[in-house]
Formats: sequence, structure tokens, C-alpha cells
Amino acid sequence: MENTEELPFRISSTVKALSSALRGEPGTVAEAGSLYGGGRGASEPEKLWFKESSAKNLRNRDFLSPTTVLTTLFADGQVPPHVMDRVLSAGGSGVLPIAGGEVIGEGLRLRVDHAVTFRDVLCGTSRYIQPSCKQQGGVVLNCPALYPRPSLLTPDTLTLGQLRTVLLADHLGALLQRQGYSISRCPVLPEDCEIVVFLKLLGVDWPTVSVGSNNVEREEELWQALQNSPYREEEEEAERGKSRGEEQETETNERRGDGKVAVKINLKRVLEKNRLQGYDPNLGTYTVQRDSVSQLAQLQKAVMGFQVPVAAVVHVTSCQDEFRQQQMAMLWRAGGATFTQKHLVCGPVKTPGSQLSATQYIQLRRVQMKEASEMKYGAHVEGQAWDDIIKVMTSATVRFELLSTAHTSPVTLDVQREGGVSTKGPRGGVFVMYNCARLHTLFNSYERAVEQGLYPKIPDGSQLDFSALKEEGEWLLLFNYLIPFSELLDQSGQALEQGGEGARVSLRTEQVCRFLVSLSKDFSSYYNRVHVLGEPMPHLFNQMFCRLQLLSALRELYHYALDTLHIPPIPQL
Repeated sequence: MENTEELPFRISSTVKALSSALRGEPGTVAEAGSLYGGGRGASEPEKLWFKESSAKNLRNRDFLSPTTVLTTLFADGQVPPHVMDRVLSAGGSGVLPIAGGEVIGEGLRLRVDHAVTFRDVLCGTSRYIQPSCKQQGGVVLNCPALYPRPSLLTPDTLTLGQLRTVLLADHLGALLQRQGYSISRCPVLPEDCEIVVFLKLLGVDWPTVSVGSNNVEREEELWQALQNSPYREEEEEAERGKSRGEEQETETNERRGDGKVAVKINLKRVLEKNRLQGYDPNLGTYTVQRDSVSQLAQLQKAVMGFQVPVAAVVHVTSCQDEFRQQQMAMLWRAGGATFTQKHLVCGPVKTPGSQLSATQYIQLRRVQMKEASEMKYGAHVEGQAWDDIIKVMTSATVRFELLSTAHTSPVTLDVQREGGVSTKGPRGGVFVMYNCARLHTLFNSYERAVEQGLYPKIPDGSQLDFSALKEEGEWLLLFNYLIPFSELLDQSGQALEQGGEGARVSLRTEQVCRFLVSLSKDFSSYYNRVHVLGEPMPHLFNQMFCRLQLLSALRELYHYALDTLHIPPIPQL
């Protein structure tokens, strides 16, 4: 159970506490687990207050209750003195300390006590760079694109849409695992097969088994379960209820390859009997195939392997394969599975003017990354060290291009030879990695200066005066990124838990990539404007140490977020 006594500052907790104070409701502390920037509660108190995020507004306020809200709650929009006192004294576990506030033309504005907040966050950074809520349960992430059809995929036959689903499943697994879930991924692939080697180039460590391993016993059990299923149809009934695509089935499908009589399942009846919502109404009669049973056997093995209750089976599939995967989900239910199944559907990947396989796309990005590096760094771009850097940067480029868009939306890639990646400008993965490397370079420079006796070592945070952090970019980096990060990490698990009754689930998997790009823009602006390592004069050390504490926390954040994408940080660029 969560220890609310030691809860770090949260935006959601603060907004709920302020809302309760403004309304005069009993209790001013938010319940744990609210989504940052996400859905509202039953009374929707979050609408009373808005967290500021722009540099312009953060110069004079951190939270605002607009005039429209005040005129709704109070006569003539005048906040009574006792209500103002209640708002200014709002507190509790996870609630930011309020330094002051007043009514202005735009509404009631509040300012947070910056020095106290800097001290709490920067002296306890680890609490802010991890999920704030811990979940329990097993989650199977099923990636239908990787199943043999009938032969195993190769890098040359893997489409960009399929690659998107694999990378999304990989990232989602890392996020959920950090929230406490036990993760199992399907299908398990033969070790050292081409697709496994290819995925490792992108940092994807997909589970494997030795060649020759099989699930024969489990498959036979599933065949028996389906043959005895109450949803099985006799021949005459099946002819009347075939689902779309069944009309093309040939006589060879009337019997399995091993000579056993084919089994036909009425999927629509499964759907209606279980009162499931959000599935395609065209689900009808399905003739069970060997590859279908093989897929279900892998899923069955995955769920049986957990030591904790199964929270959900998430099918990460492309929109083109969604109907096929709905068939598999209903077929599994017909065979006796009662697990919660959700479909995370990815939009298509478009490449105007060109048709590329996943291999061709990655080769193109690698060539472009090398050319861009040579243009910037010249003849230094050679040797194993640079090969490794270009490999990581290519992986970062690919992941950010395919994962920065909401998974339900299409992705359009520029795959023209003259387009693509650049080492300059806020362009996704390359820009993020460049700014992460700048932090590494900064701390290397500081450590060398310490060795030379120019600076002392950074003292403990309790010895620093954080009121020295007055530059507007410093508060913006803390308030917009370090404080909200833990709640952002909670979102995928909470969305899965609150997924509703429908077949589909939306898990906002684009959030980490977008967060990192936004952070990199604001950090780059600050870093270009502020000289962190100042003159080695004792009266300047406190401010320098405070800034180094802030940037050290940002470096931890970068590393943690990139690790959920399985992108290692690069020492220098």
C-alpha cells in the first residue's frame, strides 16, 4: 500500500486540494493515482484550476482559477476572504506549498514557494523519477505481426506497420514493468532467427526459445477444448453463419493437415453470450486452423507462466490485422479462456512516393544519420566508436518517428533520399539524444575542473540555498518536467486498469517521446542562455551547485525515460 505520508509533490494532488478549498468541500487532499493531465473525477474539480506551463505565464503565476470559474462560484466573482485563506493554506500529502495569491483580471492566480519546492525535489530526486503508483498483476503483450504466416517473418518481409507494433509493444512492456506489472511477450521466437537479430539492432530484446521447442501438448488440449466447445457448429449451421473471408475457404480446409476433422466455431455466439462490446459485428463462423491453435497455445503458455493474477492480455496489432486478431480473441474464449483481452490498434505507416520494407527504411535512416554526422563532425566520423553512435542514433530516430504519434493515428514518414534526419533543430530522436549528450559533457567538464582544483565537490543538497535559482528556465524545467514525470509514467498502467468494457484500449504510448522532445527544446533554450560553470569564485559556488543539482536530476530523468525506449544514452556528440 502506498505511503501517503511521504508522497512527493504532485500536480494532480495540488489541483484537487486547491479545488476542494475553493469549493469549500471537506478535505483538501487529492486521492493518489490521478492521471496528470488526464481524465476527471466524478465531480471534475480539476476544471476549477489550471496549471500554467508557458514561460510567459510562469513569470507571475503557477496556477490560475479563471474569472469564469469565480463568477460561477461567487457573487460578482469576488472571492470571500475566508475562501482565500482556505486556498492559500491548502496543504496535505503531495500538495505543493503555496507562497501567495491574489485576484487579477484573468482570475485568481497562485504562486508556489519555489525555493521550498526546489529543495524537496532536488534533495529527493529518485522519488520523482519513477512511477508514483505501483500496480500488480501479469500482462501479456501479444504481437500478432511476429507469428509465422505460414513461415516466419524476415527483415525483408516485415512491413513498417508491423515494425511499429513491435516497437510499441516493446516500449509498453518497459513502461508497465516499471509500474510493477509482470510482463510476458508473445510470440516466443526461435533463437538466432533473422528477425530476432534484426530487432536487436533496434534495441528490442524479444524472448526466444531453442530451435525445435514446441507446444504440442498444449495445442492438443486446445483442439480438444474447441472440439467440445458449446460454440462449435455442425456443418449445416456453419454454412449459414460464415464470417467474411470464409467464402474463399477451399475443400482442403475441411480437414486439418494431420487428417483430423475441421472444427468450426460460431464467434458471433461467443461474442453475444459473453456480452462483449466493441467487436466487429461481422464476426461469424470461423474454421479453426493449425496456425490459430499454435498462436493460442503460445498465449495459453504465457498466462499460465505468471506467479501473479493475470491483469490483461493486450493484443498490439495493426489496423489491417485487427479483424483477424478479434477472431483469435473470440476463438480463445470459445476454448475456455476468461482473461481480460484488449486490442491496442495501431494506425498505418505511410511513405508517400515510395514503398519500403522495414529493412530498407532503417538502412536509409542509417545512411542519412552517417551523412549528417560527417557534415557536422567531418573526418572524425570513423571507427567502432562512431559506428556504435550511429547505430544508437539510428535506433533513436526510428523509435521517435514511429512512437511519437498517438498509436491510433497514422504515421507519415519522409523517406526521400534528400530528406530524413538532421543533427540540428528540434527533430525528434536526434535532438533528444544531442541534448542528453550535452548534459554528459557538462558534468565531464565539471569533474575535470574538480580534479584540477578549480571547483569543490557538490555539497549535500541540505547545505544549499535554492533561492539562488531565479532564472525563469530553471523553474520551468522543474515545474513542467521533473515534478510531473512520475505521473506521466503512471498513465499507461492506469489507462489499462480503467480501460472500460470495449474491445479497444488507448494507452497514450506517445507521451514519453513527446515529453522528451518538449523537455529538450526547453533545456536547449536554457542551456544556450545560461553559463552553468561560472568563474571559480566562492561567492558564486552556491548558485552553480544549485544549477548542477537541477541538471543532474534532468540527466537522471533523460536516462530513465530513454531506458523505457531501450535507447542507451550517448556520452558525447
